[in-house]
Amino acid sequence: MVYICTGGTMSDYSYFCGIDLAKNHFSIHAVDKHGKVLLHKSVTHSKLLTKIANMSPMRIGVEACGGAHY
Repeated sequence: MVYICTGGTMSDYSYFCGIDLAKNHFSIHAVDKHGKVLLHKSVTHSKLLTKIANMSPMRIGVEACGGAHY
């Protein structure tokens, strides 16, 4: 998982989201600051930005598998 810091601290965010980049789908797993699962879903590449844009500001970590570059 790669974390990109854009400022602020971890406590400034209500949600944390992990995105697994795969060849055909992205797997999204979001939790609140207490670890409660808020979202666990697989979406197509074209729907990822729409899904993320409709969520509250969050810290995002991205993980890519070996086939993500195809």
